[in-house]
Amino acid sequence: MKPQEALGVDDIHLGDPEFWVRPRAEREGAFQTLRRERPVSFHEEPDASDVSPLPRGPGFWSLVKHEDILHASRNPELFCSGKGSNIGDMPQPFLEFFGSMINMDDPRHSRLRRIVSRGFTPRMIARAEEDVRRSAAHIVDSVIEKGECDFVTEIAARLPLQIICDMMGIPESQYDFIFEKSNVILGAGDPEYVSDRAQIVPALLGAGQELSQLAQDLGRHRREKPTDDLTSALVNAELDGEKLDDQELGSFFVLLAVAGNETTRNAISHGMKALCDHPAERAAWQADFHGLAATAVDEIIRWATPVIHFRRTATEDTEIRGQRIRAGEKVVLWYNSGNRDEEAFEDPQRFDVRRTPNEHVAFGGPGPHYCMGAHLARREITLMFEELFRRIPDIEVVGEADYLQSFFINGIKHLNVRFTAGGV
Repeated sequence: MKPQEALGVDDIHLGDPEFWVRPRAEREGAFQTLRRERPVSFHEEPDASDVSPLPRGPGFWSLVKHEDILHASRNPELFCSGKGSNIGDMPQPFLEFFGSMINMDDPRHSRLRRIVSRGFTPRMIARAEEDVRRSAAHIVDSVIEKGECDFVTEIAARLPLQIICDMMGIPESQYDFIFEKSNVILGAGDPEYVSDRAQIVPALLGAGQELSQLAQDLGRHRREKPTDDLTSALVNAELDGEKLDDQELGSFFVLLAVAGNETTRNAISHGMKALCDHPAERAAWQADFHGLAATAVDEIIRWATPVIHFRRTATEDTEIRGQRIRAGEKVVLWYNSGNRDEEAFEDPQRFDVRRTPNEHVAFGGPGPHYCMGAHLARREITLMFEELFRRIPDIEVVGEADYLQSFFINGIKHLNVRFTAGGV
């Protein structure tokens, strides 16, 4: 997709919902304009009084350059997360309920991260990787005789969902429930998931509470009768005499179910589309799958950038590129723009499965909030495409992608594909 600079720099309003329904090429062009002409810019927040009782926010600074995103990510004491990682303000209990560690600063962040990391033992990760390969094969089994399917709902979304549920010890009967609730949490602004805007907040709270309650109920059971799943490991992990309480477990599961499911799903979906849009790159990877897997997967992740942005809050007066930012002001890190920065990537608008180096910020950039699941996400993407290329190598996208209406998640809701029934 070639960026189209249809807007002048003064006409770019990243907080305006109307901006996010413009053609994708024009949005890419707007970020290109900002990177060149106004890399640190201030934007008003939208009026959300029709969906939220909270007052309109004070606005936010936008960082669109790769270098500046790295700077903010590496300095959490100056750009904190504890005030919220979404642009809009939420009451403190909501921040931790929906964001868990994402909306925390040290020392609470490091305490919770250390406890959670105790659950991700080498044995647990090794077993998860075995599960990924088995699940990928099962997913292809379920569609291979059809000759066509919705790639998102029947392939891409199924893999990370199954892995998370298997790791946590959640039965298959709950998969569709978790899929539905995670869609509501991250897609609440899309009419397909919440048709009535007045019901967005109740829908968000309801979905989050139901996911949290499922995990808390399972956690209480695993405390009494532990097994070898991640829930058992989490509720019994101890650090300096402290364990996760029920609320912390529930909030962490909301984070895991949403972030670990939605982001990998969208990376796989965007990857499939990109490979079909760039057949020479696809042919190169298929000809040398294992030789190019590492660079191809990271290029898919850069290209997709499933999480468009996260917010930080300045803890003291500072400057970026000569622009003064005052203590308490919001600073938004636009990962989608950082991953297209001409100064950080050679020909960034080109999809290149051999790209190296590829220091993308799609996992949140360096620092304490770098994604804990990055390694597992890479393995899921690798093994899913290995299975697809091995068994249905002629899989092709047909028609247009149906994109999620969101300025937070770069999602694809539906993507129709065809292939030879029964495999080649």
